[in-house]
Amino acid sequence: MKNQLKFLLPIFVILTIFSCGKKEKDTTNLSHESADHATEEAAIKNVLIDMWDAIEKSDIARYAAHIHPEFTQFGEYDPVLREGKEAEIKGIAEWIADSQDIHTEMINPNVTVNGDVAWITYYWKDEGETAGEAFASTGKSTRIFVKEDGKWLCIHGHYTLLTAE
Repeated sequence: MKNQLKFLLPIFVILTIFSCGKKEKDTTNLSHESADHATEEAAIKNVLIDMWDAIEKSDIARYAAHIHPEFTQFGEYDPVLREGKEAEIKGIAEWIADSQDIHTEMINPNVTVNGDVAWITYYWKDEGETAGEAFASTGKSTRIFVKEDGKWLCIHGHYTLLTAE
């Protein structure tokens, strides 16, 4: 991930410099680009929904297929950054083994696609049972995806619980 950031920083600086100049917008391909953009936004939402569906159906292999090898996360209860796909898969598998009737819903998703990188911000509502105890929570999240070999993979997640007022 650090190598990717070292590579992306100079590109970001160059793009920022060039985007500051005044230029006229070519509108000939706008409808095509808009349709492509909407398709990619829908794809990001669908990947996340499929990840949750895999959890609900205890299909850890399907869940794992959506996770990037360099995945990182700040979870609701994680005191430190969790790093690596293996750590994520192990944590989800342990949770699934001790849980049932898990269901998660996405509320107010907002997707931004920038080439082969995309992020989605949303609120969530979930419920189920873990260790024999019912749970229900709400929170907010940001997930970052990268597109590799034509497939969107989740490379980072940041989840924050919201407290009831």
